[in-house]
Amino acid sequence: MLIAQVQFAPWDKVYNFSLAGLDLAPGDHVIVKTELGTELGKIVKIFKEEQDGKNSREIKPIIRKAEYDDIAKLPSPLQKEEVMDFCREMIARHDLPMKLVDVHFAYENNRFNFAFISDSRVDFRELVKDLAGRFNASIRLTQIGTRDEAKVTGDCGPCGRGLCCRSCLDQFSSITSEMAEAQQVVHRGSDRISGMCGRLMCCLSYEYEGYKEMAGELPPIGTKVNVDGARGVVIGHHILKQTVDVRISGEKEGDRDTVIQVDINRHKKKETEKK
Repeated sequence: MLIAQVQFAPWDKVYNFSLAGLDLAPGDHVIVKTELGTELGKIVKIFKEEQDGKNSREIKPIIRKAEYDDIAKLPSPLQKEEVMDFCREMIARHDLPMKLVDVHFAYENNRFNFAFISDSRVDFRELVKDLAGRFNASIRLTQIGTRDEAKVTGDCGPCGRGLCCRSCLDQFSSITSEMAEAQQVVHRGSDRISGMCGRLMCCLSYEYEGYKEMAGELPPIGTKVNVDGARGVVIGHHILKQTVDVRISGEKEGDRDTVIQVDINRHKKKETEKK
C-alpha cells in the first residue's frame, strides 16, 4: 500500500494517509479528513508500506488533490498577519513569556493553531479565551523548538544560501557534538558551527560518514610509528589532507622533541617500495 506523509504546517509533524489509488507526488496539496475535521496539507514523502495482516492498522485515505479554489479560500497573508498581531497584543497584555511564530488555519477556517516558542511552560488559558472570543473558532497553541522557528522565519545561512530546513529538509535529524569533532571544527567555537536556531548546524550530518571513513585510514592517536628510521608517536590528525602529526623524541638527553607532519599515503607507498 502506498502511503503519503502529509504536513499541514512547516513546523507541524507529518501524518500518514493512504494514496487510495490517486496519482499524486511529493509537493502536491491534498484534502484529507482528520479526527479534528477537514484539512488541506502538502505531501512531503511517498513510500510503500508492506502489510502482513497481523499488525495492519487503518490509515485514512486522501480525499482528493487540492484545487486552486481550495487554496484560494484560505486566509490571505494580510489576514494572517492581522490574526497574529491580535495574538501578540493579547500575549503582551497577559505578560506571557512566549514568542509567537506562526498560525495555521484549518481548511474550514474553524480552527486556528498558533505556534510559539518559550523557555518554560506557559499558562495560556486566558489567552485562549481571548482568541476564541475574537475569532469564534477552536483555538490550539503548540509549543515548537527553535529549529522549527528557523524553518518558518529563517533566511540565509552562513554559507550564503537559503537555510536547508526551508528548502531540502523535511524532517530534522539529531546533530551531535561527535559530528563536529569528527570533522575537526570544534575549535572554531560554537557560534561558527551553530545555525540561526542556535543549535548545531544540520549540514554537519552531510559529510559525517565520509569523515569517519577517512579517519579510519589514519593510525589512531598514540600509535608508535617509524618515520625514515626514526621512532615516533602519532599525536594529531589532519583528516582531509590524510596526514598525521608525529612527535619524535630528541636523540640525546636534553634535545627537544620534534613534531613533523607525515603524509600517510606517501609513507605507505614508500614502505611498500622498500619491501
